[in-house]
Amino acid sequence: MSTATVHLLRHGEVYNPGRVLYGRLPEFHLSDLGNQMAERAAEYFTAQRNAGANITHLVSSPLVRAQETAMPTSAALGLEIVTDDRIIEAANRFQGLSQIKNRLKEPKYWSYVVNPFRPSWGEPYRDQVERMMTAIVEHRDRAVELGGRGAQAILVSHQLPIWVTRRSAEGKALWHDPRKRECTLTSVTSLDFEGESLVAVRYAEPSVDLLANAANIPGA
Repeated sequence: MSTATVHLLRHGEVYNPGRVLYGRLPEFHLSDLGNQMAERAAEYFTAQRNAGANITHLVSSPLVRAQETAMPTSAALGLEIVTDDRIIEAANRFQGLSQIKNRLKEPKYWSYVVNPFRPSWGEPYRDQVERMMTAIVEHRDRAVELGGRGAQAILVSHQLPIWVTRRSAEGKALWHDPRKRECTLTSVTSLDFEGESLVAVRYAEPSVDLLANAANIPGA
């Protein structure tokens, strides 16, 4: 039975002075601090490899902030970045707007929030988990093809898809308070497998000391 690990790496801070919920909008690049976070993630994975981790495969969401986060790790580990649309940010009807709390006072947006359990303002949580897990399994198997037993893959994705995937893996309800997500910028949520079975979920924050100065909009 093969063992393998898939690391879900959230992107770094985005340059977003207008505090827009940018969702899937193009051209939202990392800030200077975000680039520093991406370097920190590369250092984290380099240390993991130096300690014996067999990291063989690197994948990124197509959005530019994820691609830029992956680049230092790609350079440090000598891995090509494979792009996968299935690990993209969740669709959100508030995309492109700022001051979301104030928007909710406008009647035209009330229909977006009638069912927070689904949620009605965007892509259903269950759909996010299904596409993420399909990608995770495929890239887990590809890592094993490349490196054999114990191989590891890194998937650079986004807060909400990572968080609901973790909640599903832990057998928890997918509905949650966005303010309480444990998925900070460039955090690493690691899924350990034995064969097809998910046996452990681990969490690390390589950029923990940089978070105090970071802008972090829930749902972005």
